[in-house]
Amino acid sequence: MSLIEQAAKRLEQLRQAGVELPEQPTKIKIPAPADRPDPTSIKESLASKQDSLPHKPQQVPEPTPLSLSPKTSARKKVDINLDSIASAGLLVPNATRSKMADEYRVIKRPLIANAMGKGVPRVPNGNLIMVTSALPGEGKSFTAINLAISIAMELDNTVMLVDADVARPSVLNMLGLPPAAGLLDVVDQDSVDISDVLLRTNIEKLSLLPSGTQHQRATELLASAAMVRLLHDMANRYPDRIIIFDSPPLLLTTEARALATHMGQVVLVVHAGQTAHSAVKEAVGTIESCPVKMMVLNQSRESGSAGYGYGYGYGYGQNA
Repeated sequence: MSLIEQAAKRLEQLRQAGVELPEQPTKIKIPAPADRPDPTSIKESLASKQDSLPHKPQQVPEPTPLSLSPKTSARKKVDINLDSIASAGLLVPNATRSKMADEYRVIKRPLIANAMGKGVPRVPNGNLIMVTSALPGEGKSFTAINLAISIAMELDNTVMLVDADVARPSVLNMLGLPPAAGLLDVVDQDSVDISDVLLRTNIEKLSLLPSGTQHQRATELLASAAMVRLLHDMANRYPDRIIIFDSPPLLLTTEARALATHMGQVVLVVHAGQTAHSAVKEAVGTIESCPVKMMVLNQSRESGSAGYGYGYGYGYGQNA
């Protein structure tokens, strides 16, 4: 006899003996497997109810704007129309030997020697070279571009041309290129890596740093601690690189004077027969702190020539 049967028999005996027993609990009927609802039908029912509800489109988050960083940046490549700049009188690599190319070879030799310490003591920050003038219209941008291209033709050096004339930038325009972010953006934000805005060109070993977005406090930016850090990084990151700065005229704005305090060498362009001696003397006085100063005479009259050409004479002196 099973335990259940024994328990039922005992209860019957107690009942017959007159013992009051509690009412029997309500039995719960567990449906047989055949009576249970089909899981598939439950899913279909839920799906039917869900379809009847108002549809709420899924919200897709707005894409985060791309922010360049030193780890993700890739320098932009730009193509300079070499035929176009050659027709404008600028130097181009691999061109036939010309008088102007020879003159720039003469101009660049002492600059490279001072920057790299070739045959002479290396000048502190000698690879930072500022090209400027006393007044506008003397050919400083023309000289800066040609000097940079001439140095780019060297076997042992790379060159970066910086448009530091932030009030009247002209380097990109003279090279047939559109405006772009550059120097002022890097200094203003103090978080943008220079490689984010540096432009590689189709002239091997030549890269460009545009002036960047116009800023009402450009002078303060060029004299700021962020600018000092940037110049130090530019001067020391690549030992074979020479940086040419096309700066504003010395007597027109104060940006060039602020920039000159960090330069190792300054090239002062003077328009022959046009710039007054007093203006040249005053301009030289504003860059006394620069270790090396070179003077380039632009548009000088050649001996035996009836007109003016792109003749360049130069004067060179250290601490003079």
